[in-house]
Amino acid sequence: MFATAFAISMLAGLSTGLGGVIVALKGDIGDRFLAGSLGFSAGVMVYISLVELLPEAMDSLRSGWTAIAAFFAGVALIAVIDRLVPDDINPHEPEKSGATGALRRAGVLTAIAIALHNFPEGFATFMAAYADPVLAAPIAIAIALHNIPEGVAVAVPLSRGTGNRWRAAGWATLSGLAEPLGALVGFALIAPFMGPQTMGLSYAAVAGIMVFISIDKLMPSAIQTGHHHTSVYWMMGGMGLMAASLLMLA
Repeated sequence: MFATAFAISMLAGLSTGLGGVIVALKGDIGDRFLAGSLGFSAGVMVYISLVELLPEAMDSLRSGWTAIAAFFAGVALIAVIDRLVPDDINPHEPEKSGATGALRRAGVLTAIAIALHNFPEGFATFMAAYADPVLAAPIAIAIALHNIPEGVAVAVPLSRGTGNRWRAAGWATLSGLAEPLGALVGFALIAPFMGPQTMGLSYAAVAGIMVFISIDKLMPSAIQTGHHHTSVYWMMGGMGLMAASLLMLA
């Protein structure tokens, strides 16, 4: 179970490197693709969080109030991490302007910012996979889809600032490795206390993390591409796909 959960978290994290490889091979990716992939990811994560993870947490904890408290504790955790990242190195704004040195710095800082964001995402993916690998598969796919444009966000300014696209792709990959690291650290912290109560708290906190990421980062970033309707349509599509798949697996 541990190996499967860690592998899923690793694959989700490495997709950040895929974004860097896309830049290395062909340059920037289109805004419509960004809008659709970010919206789809948000839809999947919001639906799973509110329909599967949070109810499961309530069942495990046998207390709706405790589950809700853990949910908002997850929200608070990712919000604090988000506040530590200055606005001018927002990892969801790949276009940076300025001199070559400024572009290099922007790329490196963006990689650090994305690593900070990916750390709790890795824990979220791992815990979902540890509990149910079948349920974790769509979560991993959703996180992987939104990690691809994050990799682009790292690689674009670095490739323009250094003239070396493959080195930029390497930085993008490194930033994504924060996800499996987050999985390992999170598991090490909770493993001694593993049980129904711990799993319930983890489910609720993970749900809060994913809902916050979806509402605060993914959808605003998707809408900023200028393809508002595309992002909303794909968000609804992500929700619909998850609803259908969960019914089929029930």
